[in-house]
Amino acid sequence: MHGPGSAAWLLVALCAATGAYCVLRMRSGVEEQRRAAGSEALMGFGMALMALPAAVVTPPRAAWVVYALVFGAAALRALWAARSGAHHLHHLVGAFAMAYMAVAMAVTPGAHAGHAGAGAPLVTGLLLLYFAGYVLWSGARLVPVPAAGGAPPATGWGDRPELARACRLSMGIGMVAMLLTM
Repeated sequence: MHGPGSAAWLLVALCAATGAYCVLRMRSGVEEQRRAAGSEALMGFGMALMALPAAVVTPPRAAWVVYALVFGAAALRALWAARSGAHHLHHLVGAFAMAYMAVAMAVTPGAHAGHAGAGAPLVTGLLLLYFAGYVLWSGARLVPVPAAGGAPPATGWGDRPELARACRLSMGIGMVAMLLTM
């Protein structure tokens, strides 16, 4: 996942800030929001770690295996949770993408998952299409729409849906950037 230095640091900052906000969202009074925020915090911090520039840290192959196991387990958890809601399918795709990138880096960490000069394989291309579409869709959902019944009810800033959507948009953009560097 190691791209140019300044772009990598921006991605690290974006993903870490998103993960931190998701940790704060875990204080919500709504159980489903807490669960989603926990999954999203894991993704945000995991993406931040994976995006660290190679000049700063080059993880050993075992670290990529650990990432693959953690995100493989997160994918299985999201698959189980998908029985109750479609949003968990997005968590499933995200966790799968992280596990896929970790496995690719464990196999050939020096050659950016073996894709050097060979073009993007089918799985990477499909994941790129999914996340590019997700970014466009979630970005469009951020466009303000006038409230039908006046002002929205007062909620804590951790429960504000527009901030959660902005968080998801940020992680989607980060995922596109990480997949492009493969």
